[in-house]
Amino acid sequence: MDGKPRAARRPRRRAGAGAPNPARPGLAALAGAAFAGAALAALVLAASAAGARAAGDTLRIGVITDMSGQYSEGNGEGSVAAARIALEDFGPTVLGRRIEIVSADHQNKPDVAAAIVREWLDQKGVDVIAEGVNSAVALAIQSVTRDRRKIFLISGAGSSDLTGKACSPTSVQWTYDTYASSNSTARAVVARGGATWFFLTADYAFGHALERDAARAVAAAGGRVAGQVRHPFGTPDFSSFLLQAEGSPANVVAFANAGSDFANAVKQAHEFGLPQSGRTMVALQVTLTDAAALGLDVLQGALFTDSFYWDNDEGTRAYARRFFARRGAMPTAYQAGVTSALTHYLRAVRSAGTTDSAAVMAAMREAPVEDFFAHGGRVRADGRMVHDMYLMRFKAPARSSGRWDLYERLATVPGEEAFRPLGEGGCPHVRD
Repeated sequence: MDGKPRAARRPRRRAGAGAPNPARPGLAALAGAAFAGAALAALVLAASAAGARAAGDTLRIGVITDMSGQYSEGNGEGSVAAARIALEDFGPTVLGRRIEIVSADHQNKPDVAAAIVREWLDQKGVDVIAEGVNSAVALAIQSVTRDRRKIFLISGAGSSDLTGKACSPTSVQWTYDTYASSNSTARAVVARGGATWFFLTADYAFGHALERDAARAVAAAGGRVAGQVRHPFGTPDFSSFLLQAEGSPANVVAFANAGSDFANAVKQAHEFGLPQSGRTMVALQVTLTDAAALGLDVLQGALFTDSFYWDNDEGTRAYARRFFARRGAMPTAYQAGVTSALTHYLRAVRSAGTTDSAAVMAAMREAPVEDFFAHGGRVRADGRMVHDMYLMRFKAPARSSGRWDLYERLATVPGEEAFRPLGEGGCPHVRD
């Protein structure tokens, strides 16, 4: 103690009175203290009851995403719309509780994201967190949700560390990861003669993981890495980095970035003449909205791997029509993943009969994922949702029927081949 409480308890000398006995406080003081204590207790009980009623009446889903930065087109408000489609499909209530969506912009800042999620979980009664595009942001959110034993459904963030060394027993990485995206593409490109690689890499968690996983796949397929350069997040000028790629002996230039970084880098590479020089351009992660903005004149022929395409089959086309009616754009894999993940979560809540995270996670692992996004998908112990991936190529402009007709599917890569084996990720809570 610092002595202040003792000073506060020292009785005052009343005017015209003798010194009171400090061991015998007056009746008025006792009555006042009792009244204050009762009032405080009543306030605490009322607040607790109100919180219990709020939590009991409403299941809150928090969608945290990039609303204003370079990932906002492929995620952003579209991810909130995707969450609302999940509610339309599932229904407005579960276990007698109304379902509500809240959303926020994390500004691509891990500290901002962590602060928002703490407030949601500690003060706003949010039950589950969804999306979390940007791997550095997702890693920060996952730390918060792990500590509070709350479920985090990751759609936009790709670092394979989220189900590896940084994994959480209450997180699921739904849509893709850097291992699956790079593994399938690298093997295909090396098999087609692209044996010498140069990486143009975003200098943060996502880019590092994408380059690491792709380099491993290149080596395993018999290729080699001739060089790499890392660029700042959000840089507008790639000229110095592209000059290094141009000066390398590599016959493959791999873009280990995303969003506007990818768009700017590919556009400037085209202006530099890298594709025209005979080098193969590889997109280790690309978003449909970025591809539509860039156009097939720039992208044609480039190979990449994705987890979802709106024109894959009738199920994806039906979902895409609903999404397009709301957003005026076709859904990205990240946005489709939000719908799929939340639908699976809500079904698990209904099946488990509770929102307790451990019980819901057990139900999510037990039930297969069977919907427009994935067929026969499953949630592993490390939090990886394993499903098929698709090796794609950008169409030639003459073969495209319109703005969103961009991809042609070359192969379906089974989930067990696409994603990292369970025992190789280093997830602390997984036992072989």
